[in-house]
Amino acid sequence: MCGRVALFSPPARLARLLAAGLAEDAADVPPRWNLAPSQLLLAVAGAGAPRVLSRYRWGLTPRWSGAHQVLFNARAETVAEKPSFRSAFRDHPGVVPVDGFYEWDHRLGSRRAPHYFYRADGQPLLLAGLLDPAGPEGPACTVITTTPSADLDGLHDRMPVVLEPGDVDAWLAAGDAGPVIRSALMRPAAPGTLVHHRVSAAVGSVRHDDATLIEQVDASEP
Repeated sequence: MCGRVALFSPPARLARLLAAGLAEDAADVPPRWNLAPSQLLLAVAGAGAPRVLSRYRWGLTPRWSGAHQVLFNARAETVAEKPSFRSAFRDHPGVVPVDGFYEWDHRLGSRRAPHYFYRADGQPLLLAGLLDPAGPEGPACTVITTTPSADLDGLHDRMPVVLEPGDVDAWLAAGDAGPVIRSALMRPAAPGTLVHHRVSAAVGSVRHDDATLIEQVDASEP
């Protein structure tokens, strides 16, 4: 499950990383350290159009659900067949850049402690996503999750699909071969890709949103 992310890199930097243009409404997106579903992420759409980094609401809303269901994650194991996602998987892949994501240590029961995960090389994470360019509340996206790599250290049973920069073109491939190519890329990140540390429980509330949220805290803190 991936339900909270940090997105503080300048949009222009992310656009360069993705070899994309920058939409006018994305150029002034403010830095966020505690971004939640239903809020705005950035993403690039698939092949067949000029690659542009644009704003997308985090969470797909299936047409049959009205506005009552927001699907902010899609499972890699079922995304190609599940009615909520199969059309987007076939026709509207996207890449969602973030600086890091948060997961809560499920091994601690009621004392679940949040950890911040980010790339070991300091680069932004490129998450495999799906898009709905014409969602009921505007363009929307979701993030695909898979089984965890060793980098999660057993803290959680899911992780987002992390793409390497060299995988972006393949993930965004159009045509009949696109879904086959994407299926091969929906795997846990290679060991050593991610690092993490424990962070303040303040991240549990979206009212808190500043750079202190990604700072490491003492593991003995309640």
